[in-house]
Amino acid sequence: MKVVILCGGKGTRIREITEDIPKPLIIIDGRPMVWHIMNIYYHHGFNDFILPIGYKGQKIKEYFINSPWMNYDMIIDNREGDFKITFLRGSNKWRITFIDAGEESMTGSRIKKIEPYIEDDEFMLTYGDGLADINIQKLLEFHREKGKIATMTGVKAKSQYGILKISNGIAEKFVEKPETDQIINGGFFVMHKEIFKYIDDEKGNCVFEKEPLEKLVEDKQLAVYLHQGFWAAIDTYKDYIELNENWDFIKKRIYENKD
Repeated sequence: MKVVILCGGKGTRIREITEDIPKPLIIIDGRPMVWHIMNIYYHHGFNDFILPIGYKGQKIKEYFINSPWMNYDMIIDNREGDFKITFLRGSNKWRITFIDAGEESMTGSRIKKIEPYIEDDEFMLTYGDGLADINIQKLLEFHREKGKIATMTGVKAKSQYGILKISNGIAEKFVEKPETDQIINGGFFVMHKEIFKYIDDEKGNCVFEKEPLEKLVEDKQLAVYLHQGFWAAIDTYKDYIELNENWDFIKKRIYENKD
């Protein structure tokens, strides 16, 4: 099954980092975000990826072309005049299809452009800036059980403000960014190919989160898989700092939690 990771955005709200690189190449623990996202899927047995690229997309290609010799121990042997490279430990065994979706295209238009490359009835899709300790296999089972065109992972939103708990006029506790009861789009979709009928691609201006998702809701064709574990997205520089500061905990959640 194909896994589509949207990699074309400019990351305008985090220009401190994305002036020179696309958002999916933001480095966390020595590796770009998109690499960590791919490893979440790889951890659950999925290794065939499509990356619709846009803003500075050539740098994403360059990373994956250069990644083996940059990140793995290797031997270069030219003693016999026959240049050979041997990797001492294997790199990730995955397949990546890069599709140039245009620098200015919106999310729906990017998805529409990968339609010719979806061979199965189902495929997965997520954003290039979000991480979660989600069980991908359980997400897929939920999608098939509900039998809808698309399943979206829903996560509880966090308030952007800290909240004081008060008793008798005295502050008892301060909670920073508490969860609310509101459910937001957490990415990590499973979709049937019928989704492409919902995307009217006009000049690259189709925003997937608007008309297509709204029409799916209207047709009662959007299931929501509620994920109550770890989830985070890099939207601001503060998000980036928090992700790095808490990476040891996050890494264990992502790569060791199979529940």
